[in-house]
Parts: sequence; C-alpha cells; structure tokens
Amino acid sequence: MAHWINTETNAMFHNTLVDARPRYAQFSPDGKQLWVSAEIGGTVSVIDTDTKEIIKKISFAPKGVHKDKVQPVGVKLTSDGKTAFVALGPANHVAVVNTGTLEVEDCLLVGRRVWQMALNEAEDRLLATNGVSGDVSIIDVPNREVIKTVKVGRYPWGVAVRTVE
Repeated sequence: MAHWINTETNAMFHNTLVDARPRYAQFSPDGKQLWVSAEIGGTVSVIDTDTKEIIKKISFAPKGVHKDKVQPVGVKLTSDGKTAFVALGPANHVAVVNTGTLEVEDCLLVGRRVWQMALNEAEDRLLATNGVSGDVSIIDVPNREVIKTVKVGRYPWGVAVRTVE
C-alpha cells in the first residue's frame, strides 16, 4: 500500500493499493508520478500523483531468470526524468526503464541480490549494492554496461555518491 499523508495536517488522506511488500518509493523529478517497488509482487507501480491511480504496473523478465527471483527493491530515476533504474533483488539484474513508454529497455547483470542504487552527479555512473555477493557494481549509464565490481564486505544495502575534488 502506498499511503498518502498531508504534511500540513499530519493526516493520511488516501491509500493506493500496490503489489505485495512495497520496498521503495520515489517521485519523478516533475512530481507527476510516484514509483513504488513491490518486492514479493515482482512489480513497480507507477502512480499518477494527481489522481492517486496506478498508470501502469511494470513487470520484469530478465533472460534466464525464474519469475520468483524477480523482487524489485530500489528505484532510481535520472534527474531529467527520462530513465528509471530498478534493482531486481535476487534476480541479480538492474532493469532500465524508459519513463516515457514505461517499458523495460534492458536488464543489466550485476552481483548477487542487488538492493539499492545511486547515480553520480554527472549521471553517467550508477552504483548498485549487491548484498549477498558483498560488492558494488559500477555501471556505465550511457553504454548500459557494468564496468567494474568493487568488493566492500558483508551485505551492503545502501549507497550514496558524492564528487570530491
């Protein structure tokens, strides 16, 4: 369930039913959509923020991966709002979604049980945490390919990126 709360009254004013075990929510840069992942449901619901209705439930089918392994967790949208990345958990892939068509364009193989992601400032690199393999995949965004895997230790969950000069 996606719960809508008015921060002036501190009261919930609406619920939008999404698939089982919602894990992450992110507004589109223009604020017109809310993207909500459902880990057990295996989908991401794209919700219209004006009507609170689901525009589309996006399903994922990485090649060679059983449907039960597809468990979306993290969602990251680019600042221009054109692309969304979805961490597919034990499917070991990051999905690339065209936000204009709401269609999956690609699925990138990463480490084991990908959870969360972050873009660098230039948005040409996406870092994805892989909890079970204990590493972070660095993805070249324009070329849509993993360019490096960095071992970090046990069960990385979140990631933040900052440019240091």
